[in-house]
Amino acid sequence: MSTAWRVERERFEEIYEGSIEPGKEPKKLFRQAYEGTIVALSYAEILLNKAIKDYGEDHPVGYGGETAYFIPAIRALSGLEIRTLGEFVPILNKMRDQVRLELTLENALLWGEAVIHAAEIIEAVRYATGAHEFLPKPWTGFLSDTYVRKWGIKHVDWTIPGEVVIVGRFRTSDDALRIVNKLVQKGFMIFLVDEVIEQLLEKGYKFDIDAWPVYPLGNFTQVIHAVNYALRASSIFPGIPAGDKFMHRNYQRDRILVFVMALGERDIVKVAACFAAIYLGFPCLVDQPLDEDEIWPDWYFSVPDYDEMVQEGIEVRGIKITAIDIDVPIAHGPAFEGEAIRKADMFVEFGGGRSPACELVKMVPAEEVTDGKIEVIGPDVDQMEEGKAYPLGILIKVYGRKFQEDFEPVLERRVHYYFNYGEGVWHMGQRDQNWSRISKAAREKGVTLKDIGKILYAYYKKEYAAIVDRLEVQFMTEASEVEKLLKEAREKYQKRDDRLKNLRDDAVDVFYTCTLCQSFAPTHICFVSPERTGLCGAVSWLDAKATYEIDPTGVCQPVPITSEYVIDPVKGEWSSLNEEAAARTQGKTTSVCMYTMMDRPMTTCGCCECILAVVPECNGIMVTTREHKGDTPVGMTFSTLAGMVGGGNQTPGFIGVGRLYLVSRKFLPADGGIGRLVWMPKELKEQLRDQLNERGKEEGFGDNFADMIADETIGVTPDEILPYLEEKGHPALKMDPLM
Repeated sequence: MSTAWRVERERFEEIYEGSIEPGKEPKKLFRQAYEGTIVALSYAEILLNKAIKDYGEDHPVGYGGETAYFIPAIRALSGLEIRTLGEFVPILNKMRDQVRLELTLENALLWGEAVIHAAEIIEAVRYATGAHEFLPKPWTGFLSDTYVRKWGIKHVDWTIPGEVVIVGRFRTSDDALRIVNKLVQKGFMIFLVDEVIEQLLEKGYKFDIDAWPVYPLGNFTQVIHAVNYALRASSIFPGIPAGDKFMHRNYQRDRILVFVMALGERDIVKVAACFAAIYLGFPCLVDQPLDEDEIWPDWYFSVPDYDEMVQEGIEVRGIKITAIDIDVPIAHGPAFEGEAIRKADMFVEFGGGRSPACELVKMVPAEEVTDGKIEVIGPDVDQMEEGKAYPLGILIKVYGRKFQEDFEPVLERRVHYYFNYGEGVWHMGQRDQNWSRISKAAREKGVTLKDIGKILYAYYKKEYAAIVDRLEVQFMTEASEVEKLLKEAREKYQKRDDRLKNLRDDAVDVFYTCTLCQSFAPTHICFVSPERTGLCGAVSWLDAKATYEIDPTGVCQPVPITSEYVIDPVKGEWSSLNEEAAARTQGKTTSVCMYTMMDRPMTTCGCCECILAVVPECNGIMVTTREHKGDTPVGMTFSTLAGMVGGGNQTPGFIGVGRLYLVSRKFLPADGGIGRLVWMPKELKEQLRDQLNERGKEEGFGDNFADMIADETIGVTPDEILPYLEEKGHPALKMDPLM
């Protein structure tokens, strides 16, 4: 599948051509949609008029500071940034005026647009009047920008192949659980509305939207929160301007691959809601029988069998599923990656300070590895006692004609991901600091370490087939064997660390591009160096090198940085990088400086872990993170900043970066380096405390540089944090002015 997004059509309506034969419009369906649109607009008008009467036209509206995009669906489609109840009135009147009775395709699409606006107004009024505070758990209602960004990288790399909106009720709760689990295992993001939520709760389904995006939105008009979520994606990642309906709809059709499962009894309002989805390019499949003049081929049609409905939805949207089948007793896939296992739910655990544990990927000669062999040396899970901690060594032997020793740590980090892909198994940490658990539920299904080995093997062979010819997995649970592996592993870790210490920007002759995010932000490009990861935090120089070996024509391409290409060694400008940027950003970015944020910095996209901004009053730089929702010393939240600098923009004085770049020796050296950091969220400071102190000591700032940096507990304005910086003797205050 292409990694870049391009608009191939001149008119959005081209996507509907050929679906309705002239003179054979589904008149009955169109009439239902028309009547439902009138009801939706009338309901919006009643709620809006009452709210204005009770609170006044100037009463503020919004989603409680959870978004930088005002009322997102209306902003994206109309360009209006609504701030008060009274500003909804002309919008509602405009939508009512465009609803005409003639049962034509052109009018049907206008009805869909009107329903989007009506539903967004209804929900915004509820939030403005406090009604949202009474949503029953686990309903989410509006989803913050944080979630749109959190799952962005999973969309970018197609881990999430598409989205499914399920509205209504399955015939049985068993059907609901089975189909939702099936969609999750295929990697889909899911939005749930109406009775399906209660059906899943009845079957004991546990919603954890931080682990995987299965969103129980609520009921009725709360389905609009699936729409405003999708339209924020087109606002955030490619940076499509507010009001550019053509481009927003194109992005929804081509990149946000959605289909709707409309279940249970039909009525005119539900039909109108489906036309809102169709307006954005999302087909709707129903489980109820339809008359001939209620069918719109490929757009609104009946598939009574739920498994077939899923398959039809995938096919009609052109979604490519990359999930793989493995003969194990548990479900598996990225959807289970964020699953946590509490001690009360644990069958056994390994490592985590409770027992010795380690993991090692080791390149070996061909004759020392048997491809596909999974071996457990010592007792397997079925021979273990519930509640105990056991030693665990994981050794993965790899042979490949194109495999290099530098790739060992790249594959070793994947142990964490692939182990977590198993339902009911959990892993954190790496090397000899890992910790894993197997749940009671997984054990009841019969899972063993050998099964986990099958999962590891299958995903390694799937994702690294170009460089891995043979792979063998060994689990060791005998203490003596684990101790032997620990000794070997620690020697290997030290050797790698010594190698990485010398792996500096100045010690290599190529950097790598990463254009993975161009499927979302077509004019964004990352340049990855040994001392600067991609801004998503997920792609190191070694990762990029391995990616290039796997796919020489793919998203990571080498760019020479030898002396003949150097333009400015201080700012980090090379003619080769400039040429590559121009070629890969459609000419939008023609020059890039790697080591400054003040002059032609790298572009930023919505997948960044952190955003940096200059704080002139403190002569320094602040950083905020995707997870931090509060204010910052530049007066903007992460979402607001990301909306300003994302979408492939170069914005001097602002830049998106990965977390670990903050403690790199090549952190903005032309701007003063780490000594410029004056504010960051406390969570980030605590995560990086040791590295900040180490780097601060190297730069001569003393032993406790982290404590010189202000956070939200000190203040969120320059006036609040400046006295603290002065008291601590922060080095930024003695540097040359940034601006």
